[in-house]
Amino acid sequence: MKRLIWAAAIVAVAAVTPLAPVAAAGPAEPAVPEDIKVPVGNKLFLVGHAAGVQIYSCNGTAWGLVAPRANLYGDNGKLLMTHFGGPTWQAKDGSKVVAQRDGQANVEGAIAWLRLAAASTTAGPDGDRLAGTTYIQRINTTDGLAPAAADCNASTAGDVVEVPYTADYYFWKGRV
Repeated sequence: MKRLIWAAAIVAVAAVTPLAPVAAAGPAEPAVPEDIKVPVGNKLFLVGHAAGVQIYSCNGTAWGLVAPRANLYGDNGKLLMTHFGGPTWQAKDGSKVVAQRDGQANVEGAIAWLRLAAASTTAGPDGDRLAGTTYIQRINTTDGLAPAAADCNASTAGDVVEVPYTADYYFWKGRV
């Protein structure tokens, strides 16, 4: 009788317990404008939340982007990687991806949302987290815009300013 009750309890628990999540389901794909959607055949594998600066220089007539500098963090608040000129992302394991702009969606009051295509990737001394990256999306941007055009003139030529920004970066790789 004990076995029958025990078996019935197991069946009851199994019936109300949802199936385990699919292994390696990964992060959810973001809703983005058509201009920066990643082509079919790629799979989202990593999301990082950036806090950093966009660095601009005045040439005497206009502000130009020099480079970004940011740290990207996981949902758990732990540092995943750094982001700098190139544009380049380097994970804690030393792996890198260098990318180039491949699509853009302008937003009000902040730097544009982007799709970047990987130009090169390399494994690091401690792993290959970014080595298979094919695309990167920069979305959910805040701030980071160049200073006002009027602030770049002959008297400010050579000035460099760092403008704080935040963004979410979505990393994609080819499906295997």
